[in-house]
Amino acid sequence: MTVRHLAPLLLAPLLAGAAAALNLGTTIPEAAVKMRNVDGRELSIADVKGAKGTLVVFTCNHCPWAKAWEERIVSLGNTFQKRGVGVIAINANDPSEHKEDAFDEMVTRAKARGFAFPYVVDGGSKVARAFGAERTPEAYLFDADGTLVYRGTIDDNAEDPNGVKQHFLGDALEAVATGQPVQTKETKALGCSIKFYES
Repeated sequence: MTVRHLAPLLLAPLLAGAAAALNLGTTIPEAAVKMRNVDGRELSIADVKGAKGTLVVFTCNHCPWAKAWEERIVSLGNTFQKRGVGVIAINANDPSEHKEDAFDEMVTRAKARGFAFPYVVDGGSKVARAFGAERTPEAYLFDADGTLVYRGTIDDNAEDPNGVKQHFLGDALEAVATGQPVQTKETKALGCSIKFYES
C-alpha cells in the first residue's frame, strides 16, 4: 500500500450505514477492560482517563499508514498527556496476521519511538469491536465527561507532515484541553483494516 495525499477523501462523509460505529456523544465503551501494557501492567481506558479528556488511538506496528502518522501521534499524545488528557494507544490486531504486531515488537517500538503513554494489547479485539473501530490508525477523543467529541483520522496528509493543512486531531485535542467545543467532530479514518482476532 502506498500512502498518498488524503485531503479530498478525509472530508468525505462517513457511511451512514456503519451501525457498529461509535456515535458522537457516546460514552467510553468497555472502559474497565484490562489490557496488557508494554511495561507489563494491566491497564484499562478508565485507568488512564484524564481530567480534561481521554484520547484512544487504535494503531499497530506493521501498517504503513500507522507508521506514517506515528511520529505525530506520539507527539500529540506526549504533549496533551501533560495537559490533562489521558492517552492510550491500542493494538487490536491478531499478530498471527503480521508478526510485527506481536507484543515484544510493541515493547521495542514504544521504547524506540518515545511513547510516554500506554501502548496496550486488545487481546481478542473486544475493545476495538465495542468502539466499532475499523482502521489503523483511528482516533477517538472524549471530553472531561467521557463523551465522544471527535473520531476519525489524524490530519489531512499522512505522507508529508510539512504539507498538513488541517490538523483534525490536534485541533480537537486543543479544544478539549482548553474546555472549548470541537469544531470538526468527525473525519473518515484511513489506514489498514484492523486484523481482528477470530471471535
